[in-house]
Amino acid sequence: MCSIKKRVRCLSGGGAWLLSWVVWIAAPALAEVDLSGNWAARNHEDTQDKTAGPSLVQYWGLPINQAARDRALTYTVDILSVPERQCMYYAPHYRVTSPSNMKIWAEYDAMTGAVTSWRMSGFFDLPPMKIYMDGRPHPGPLALHTFSGFATGKWVGDVLVVDIDHIKESFFRRNGVPASDQVHVTWFLARHDDLLSFSEIVTDPVYLTEPYVVSKIFKAAPALHISVVSPPCVPASEVPELANHKIPQRQPGKNPDLDDMLDRYGIPTVAALGGAQTMYPEYRSTLMKSGYKTPIKACSSYCCGWGVPPPAALGLLQCSLE
Repeated sequence: MCSIKKRVRCLSGGGAWLLSWVVWIAAPALAEVDLSGNWAARNHEDTQDKTAGPSLVQYWGLPINQAARDRALTYTVDILSVPERQCMYYAPHYRVTSPSNMKIWAEYDAMTGAVTSWRMSGFFDLPPMKIYMDGRPHPGPLALHTFSGFATGKWVGDVLVVDIDHIKESFFRRNGVPASDQVHVTWFLARHDDLLSFSEIVTDPVYLTEPYVVSKIFKAAPALHISVVSPPCVPASEVPELANHKIPQRQPGKNPDLDDMLDRYGIPTVAALGGAQTMYPEYRSTLMKSGYKTPIKACSSYCCGWGVPPPAALGLLQCSLE
């Protein structure tokens, strides 16, 4: 053993390797950030989508094509009562618009201590996720597609960039806007102290004409209990007529909810049907020229944000509190 007086000389010899080894294993990998913990969803951004869910035939802000619009207009929420569909998951891109909280934890290599993957908890309608960090390639186009997809990640500065493909067909929103099995998702996860910025870019050559960009904020919640596995889902007969094997559906061109946005908010149907043009602020001028007028009757749905009516002096649409 080296005495205190001889420590420098000792380390400059055979003991120097020990000091360098300790420093190397104690230092974190360059730019990597610890994302682990319990994260509570902050749903103030796009609150309608991320809480109770969008109205039927409310597709604005989505760059969908006519094929997606045609399929969405045949959707009815009753389809979720069919037993074989009650336990179906949403796809990874739904995590950003889901109201759910999540737990994130790392898996490590037993020998090197390096992070080999990041894991995300599931929920009733979300499958658990695994993000590989070991540099493995994505499988070929004919490989199995799942609701969780195949995800790989890499650090770009202090941002975890996640590449996801091989995803099963799902929905972009809870009102039936379809997402194909050719969808590709890129996540960007950035931690800022106790806040986690979660953004994504989604492309779909089948149903989207432009990339779809969504973001969300999570807040660290150490005391929040979040299970690492999804709660069990048990299908059951919820609607009496389904016992007679009646499949809920909307016939093409006969959706009774088509004019809901016009009747409720005065928003023209052409705007409610979405498309890339509805994503941009410039579309407001087009909307105003189409004859839009603020409805006179009180609003009864999604009008008060967090539940506080706007001051009447502001001239905003008032809420019906009945």
